Amino acid sequence: MRSFPLPARSLARRVRPALLILGLWLAGPAMATQYNLDAVERHGDWHSLTLSLGEERHVRALEQHSYRDTVLSVNASPGACDRPWLEVRVELDAYQPRSGVVNRVPVDLLVDQGRGQRGQGEFITGRGDSGFYVRLSLPDTARLLEEMAGGETLRLRIHRAEADYWFLVFSLAGAGEALARTRALCERASQASGQDAPTRLR
Repeated sequence: MRSFPLPARSLARRVRPALLILGLWLAGPAMATQYNLDAVERHGDWHSLTLSLGEERHVRALEQHSYRDTVLSVNASPGACDRPWLEVRVELDAYQPRSGVVNRVPVDLLVDQGRGQRGQGEFITGRGDSGFYVRLSLPDTARLLEEMAGGETLRLRIHRAEADYWFLVFSLAGAGEALARTRALCERASQASGQDAPTRLR
């Protein structure tokens, strides 16, 4: 299994520049790709926006307020608004030489003092990308998003190895508004492209 020299976590409570540089990227099954941003709107510590590359479209709600080098995002695609996925991007300051999934590890997520969930995190790199991604798969994504919309703090624990944990804490201030707008953007894009749009982003 491949490991990464992850940067030390520092709670840098400051707003990112308007360009949202760390929010430009999206990891795919084969590589990470840089997209164009549009319809960016701020919601407290969160933002909602659309990603585009040619005819390809995605929507995203993201939190890049808590750390200088790490972004948490909730993503969905028109025509599949009911199948969102969560992703964490970490800036490594070193361009990656290859694309692909390099590890799969257990992850735990907890909103406030609620009931946690155990899922899986895929470590993904993209050739020419200076970061790496953790794609989160959970047994009940809908419940997590509902809790995030009304919560204050999301805690994430990544099991990098036995007795080797990586902890992240994200603010949920504005998450409810960002997720609601992301859902609306996804449904609008689905309708504009003639695809069926589910009524909820879950």
